[in-house]
Amino acid sequence: MSFAEYAKRNSLGIAGIAVLVAGAAIAAVAMDLPFWEIVTIGFVERSLQAATPIALTAIGGLYAEKSGVFNIGVEGFMIFGAATAATMMWIISGGSPGQSDVWLAILASVLVSLVLAVLFAVLLIRYEADQIVAGLALWFIGLGFGPFMAVLVWESRNSPSLESINDLTVPVLADIPVLGPIFFDTSPLVMVTAVLAVAAWKFLNDTKYGYWIQAAGENPEALDTAGIDVTRVRYAAVIFSGVMAGLGGAVLLAQAGSFTGTGETMVGGRGWIGIVAYLFGNYNPIGAAVAALVFGGLDMLQIQLQTVGINVPNRLVNLFPYAGVILVLTVWGSTQTPSAVGEPYESEE
Repeated sequence: MSFAEYAKRNSLGIAGIAVLVAGAAIAAVAMDLPFWEIVTIGFVERSLQAATPIALTAIGGLYAEKSGVFNIGVEGFMIFGAATAATMMWIISGGSPGQSDVWLAILASVLVSLVLAVLFAVLLIRYEADQIVAGLALWFIGLGFGPFMAVLVWESRNSPSLESINDLTVPVLADIPVLGPIFFDTSPLVMVTAVLAVAAWKFLNDTKYGYWIQAAGENPEALDTAGIDVTRVRYAAVIFSGVMAGLGGAVLLAQAGSFTGTGETMVGGRGWIGIVAYLFGNYNPIGAAVAALVFGGLDMLQIQLQTVGINVPNRLVNLFPYAGVILVLTVWGSTQTPSAVGEPYESEE
């Protein structure tokens, strides 16, 4: 699907977003709110960082669902990714992590997520486990695994301060007006995610493998008749989704610089928001990344309101991303899911 086709199919949704943004700007002016003091370069930068783990998870999740498998366990994969990255960073560095240790920890987290994703894919595809139940089970296991690992390593559910990857910048490019501070004076993982979103969109819509993934979710019988193994296609998509969600968790840890195992862990529902993001983006990786940016901006709004002296209860502001999720689900409730999603497929051969 090209950008033109995507815009045409989602014209009402895009118009709705434009109306909401325009309405927010008009309301800010009418109420004499310091709109341009809220929407600053720093706010955009922080919003991009907050959006990065959500976007990675959303891209992986939409690939799985496009192939006909609903990976509702992405929240669990994110928790495993974050906990593994924190643990490996501590072990690799001997307790004093540096920037290179962060990258190694992310790589280790991806490898662990790969193994977990393979096991999860076998459970869903070969043994035809209920996809909702299996995904929820993985989430619950993650909720126990993260704090458990933290207690083993640090004797506390929360880790000490580790190392943030946000300190790694590109000085020359960071001096570019406006774009420099946003894209090159921040976590390099922001640009990596942007590139991955474009590559994922290109792969899904302009390669035969991408067409196979879409056919596996829309008409697996036709794909099987064409001589393509539907099971293998679904395996690849589900494994990819698990790895991307695990990477999202590792990126979240790398940006935060410490692991939090209390409550619902530091992931805090971002995996669920990732699912909403790709529905919002209508199964388009770039659309999902833009949706993630919207949620990231809502998440960072609390800091901006405090900066300009607008006193809003923290608990109320913390609800903004979830209120945004409800709004998106209401407006985009008619999103067309793949025809064969959730249905096991067995070749007649």
